[in-house]
Amino acid sequence: MAERSLRFIGSTYPIVMLVKTFGSAVYGVEAVTITIEVNVTEGLHTFVVGLPDSAIKESIQRVESAIKSNGYYMPRTKLVINLAPANIRKSGSAFDLPIALGVLAASEQIPSPAGLRDYMIMGELGLDGSIQPIKGALPIALQALKERFKGMILPAQNAREAAIAGKLPVFSFTHIRDVIRFFAKPDLSPGPVLVDTEEEFLSSRSLSDPDFSDVKGQESLKRALEITAAGGHNAVLIGPPGAGKTMLAKRLPGILPPLSLQEALETTKIHSVAGKLPANATLITQRPFRSPHHTISSSALVGGGNPPQPGEISLAHNGVLFLDELPEFSRNVLEVMRQPMEDRKVTISRAQLSLDFPSAFILLASMNPCPCGYQNHPDKECSCPPGAVSKYLNRISGPLLDRIDLHIEVTPVPYSQLSDAGEGESSLSVRDRVVAARRTQTERYHGYPGIYCNAQMNSRLLKEVCRIEPAGENLLRSAMDRLHLSARAYERILKVSRTIADLALSEPIRPEHLAEAIQYRSLDKEGWMR
Repeated sequence: MAERSLRFIGSTYPIVMLVKTFGSAVYGVEAVTITIEVNVTEGLHTFVVGLPDSAIKESIQRVESAIKSNGYYMPRTKLVINLAPANIRKSGSAFDLPIALGVLAASEQIPSPAGLRDYMIMGELGLDGSIQPIKGALPIALQALKERFKGMILPAQNAREAAIAGKLPVFSFTHIRDVIRFFAKPDLSPGPVLVDTEEEFLSSRSLSDPDFSDVKGQESLKRALEITAAGGHNAVLIGPPGAGKTMLAKRLPGILPPLSLQEALETTKIHSVAGKLPANATLITQRPFRSPHHTISSSALVGGGNPPQPGEISLAHNGVLFLDELPEFSRNVLEVMRQPMEDRKVTISRAQLSLDFPSAFILLASMNPCPCGYQNHPDKECSCPPGAVSKYLNRISGPLLDRIDLHIEVTPVPYSQLSDAGEGESSLSVRDRVVAARRTQTERYHGYPGIYCNAQMNSRLLKEVCRIEPAGENLLRSAMDRLHLSARAYERILKVSRTIADLALSEPIRPEHLAEAIQYRSLDKEGWMR
């Protein structure tokens, strides 16, 4: 590098024309390497270029304060900081640390500036030089590993999260002076943070609470949720207040198959980008359960903002999205879920970029059968005026109902069951049956990319997989005529009956499997609403 000396305000110090450090920016759930170029030369003023947002422009004030607080100086010459590539926008405060190190190296206040090129460096600086945590440490670490950096320097709170990327050495620090000491005397610095990814994954895959055995009664509802989990189906619970809808919904993740290592990494990346991981966290090994309030906006549900962030449907990826009191959600909010439910991803487009967030989740919703909540209640009379039930349920559009396979009626638990001292079946026992059914489906759909459970079958595959016996054909035809089921119920009944047969370890779909599946189409029955 070219060097020159500059006399300014009575002092002389060498100027290194250009120093490079490396950081990373997260777009969607993937990271892009960013080169931070710092040029100290003759002139005045400081410039930050390369499409930075206001948080990056403000970093100069944080950097100057952190540098001065630790006995160094800020060059009072022309200082140009470029974030390359310059054609994509950068955001956030995580570039503070590489910018500060670049400034110190460019003014030769720290030795061996060339060593900075070997490390991916990220961290927000406090005014005293303390290093604050960042978002997206895991995807940044995966990008650093991909580009063969020698190691990664991160805030201490993010180190274990980044270390699960695998073979990349991750060095954690709490203060900028410790980072400076690392480059000056690396042999005397603490070693990298080590996390055995597979061991960490296996050791934390315990069954999550709460458990099915805690619930008294509701055996039919438990059975319906078992079918939901076994086939990956979307479901809606319909029943009066206090019947146990929410309580059992929270137990659905506990009977889903355990996350695979790949699914755990995908889920952790999304929560890392959203800043939802706690300090010193590693892998997420339990399936997510997200339950947004009905006042949520469409952008908060599907994702958005500037820069775009994952919404609730992406945070529920590989898990459950629970919408309590479904008709109370804004119709516009519910409609934006339709495409992500089909594609299992959500695309957020802006003028300069388009990002994809994964959103493969089970939708579980609950609702009252009417505004007062007591339609079809065994003991209480409904007080709603004529037409109120129909108006209430029409808040949910037909296209959204098309994507919900099971309509499950929930009845209150009688006192005799509530007072029963015995324990019900545990979530672990139910999950064993669910895992066996999913294993059958995995083998069945081995040659069909993107399909791994019954809920994802298309029409062509439905004809091939859901062959029913003549007795079953007669039963289904009779049910369609007698119950006045809508045409959209036909495919849903076949998919659900296929799952019921899988749970029974039966290759053919028998009439009893169809009969049970027909029970789960309440909202399609003509005359159910008044």
